[in-house]
Amino acid sequence: MPDTGGSRPTSQAPINMLHDRLLVEVDREAGERRSAGGIVIPATAAMGARRLAWSKVIAVGPHVRAVEVGDRVLFDPEDKAEVEVHAEVYVVMRERDVHAVAAERLESGSTGLYL
Repeated sequence: MPDTGGSRPTSQAPINMLHDRLLVEVDREAGERRSAGGIVIPATAAMGARRLAWSKVIAVGPHVRAVEVGDRVLFDPEDKAEVEVHAEVYVVMRERDVHAVAAERLESGSTGLYL
């Protein structure tokens, strides 16, 4: 049965996000990346600017307005709070900490929904 918004069932109890909170998956492949030329850049490489990250939304609180379960959101990984649930690591954040939303439901030609 598809998740309809507020919770993601676990083996013991469902998790309901409160207020304007989002629960997103941690992208395990976000550490290493490849340059346009195919060079592997390790996660430990220093960069001049902070790098934002994309993650998939797993659950949303009842006061979240512009994000739905299954969307991908852009956020600053340095400003994150991680939580472990049954050996899986997730990030909890407020909707206002999301910089952009990518989803099929958005208008075509749109660059994203900016909060």
